[in-house]
Amino acid sequence: MMKILLVEDSATLRHAMSQYITDAGHTPLVAESGEQALQLLEDNPVDMIIMDVEMPGLNGFETTALIREWLGDHWIPIIFVTGMSEDEDYRQGIEAGGDDYLIKPVSKMIITAKIRAMERISEMRDQLNALNSELEAISQLDSLTQIYNRRTFNEQAQKQWLLASRQATCISALMIDVDHFKLYNDHYGHPAGDACLVAITDAIKSCLHRPYDLLGRYGGEEFVVLLPDTDKAGIARVSECIKLSIANKSILHEVSPTAETVTVSVGGACCPQTSGHSLEGLIKAADRALYRAKHSGRNQYNIDEMTAHRTVVIAHPDVEIQQQASQQLQQYYNLVTAETADEALELSLTIRPDLIILSPAMADHHGRLLSNRLSTTKRTSTTAQLFLGQPQADTTDVQPCVTLPLNQDDLLRMASQLLSI
Repeated sequence: MMKILLVEDSATLRHAMSQYITDAGHTPLVAESGEQALQLLEDNPVDMIIMDVEMPGLNGFETTALIREWLGDHWIPIIFVTGMSEDEDYRQGIEAGGDDYLIKPVSKMIITAKIRAMERISEMRDQLNALNSELEAISQLDSLTQIYNRRTFNEQAQKQWLLASRQATCISALMIDVDHFKLYNDHYGHPAGDACLVAITDAIKSCLHRPYDLLGRYGGEEFVVLLPDTDKAGIARVSECIKLSIANKSILHEVSPTAETVTVSVGGACCPQTSGHSLEGLIKAADRALYRAKHSGRNQYNIDEMTAHRTVVIAHPDVEIQQQASQQLQQYYNLVTAETADEALELSLTIRPDLIILSPAMADHHGRLLSNRLSTTKRTSTTAQLFLGQPQADTTDVQPCVTLPLNQDDLLRMASQLLSI
């Protein structure tokens, strides 16, 4: 049954048409003018409108144009009923937003048939909208765990980040990785691995109690959580809850070097103020903390607090050049120094710096250039590099450089430029 708005200034036609609508099994809502129709629509949603064209004040075309503008993307069928039958009248009716055009006098059989036709169109529209909503929901969720996929998580997280920026509140993130999951999959099989990930998802969800806490599957056995308005102590509590909740699942993991049951490593990052930072930087900081948790023995969490300064590794075998670069940059960035290629690579893998400043000739004990090793190692492949001194011939077109002896303005300018990309 539909609710149909009848807009007609003639009392005789209003009575007859209302009866037609009632006999067809629907509920009429009556308006005597275009102005009254607009007022009724504010508080009474309807499924269809039958609109007289010739009315004092707002005519049917004008009223329909206003209704279409007010409804926006929400469509309901509108049928014009009029005594005008010229081609120009049809054109005006369609342009105003009408879906059908009937010439008076209209018989009961005709109006009943038109109502049925529009009802079928409305039903098809509702079915299509339902299918589109279902498809949209499916496209937003990970098919296995039924939580946000990476793309949707990033979209929703960006909205929360902007809100935190406007409200000047802290915001935090967690990266969660299932320990030794490949061993689990290989030993128990992929169906068991899928069931394990679903159980891990349930355990994480049990620790997120606010509607604006976001959980997503970031890929494989890795999950990501965004916690708006949560400080460092808050993410420690959530991390501990997740660790215990998963332990309580007691999912047997006979081949794990860490524990007899499935465990997770958790990395957390808190951003007290968003100014000078980005959502990508927050996730990156949480990922660095996850790396430390995994390399400290797994089955634990590690939490970092983002500072206003970016982290820069300075790697150069010449201690004097290293000290000069540090003096020029220390008031702007968090600095970590390394004298050997192996030390620089280990530091870069551990702390995930925002920029690596290095000697172009710096190589490890096997003669492999540090720059190449950084570029071909997954964890550091996207980290910006800046050479101190002219790069070698095979890297000239790859990396920017600052010539020696160091010029403070050049070094700071190049570092700032690379960190702003």
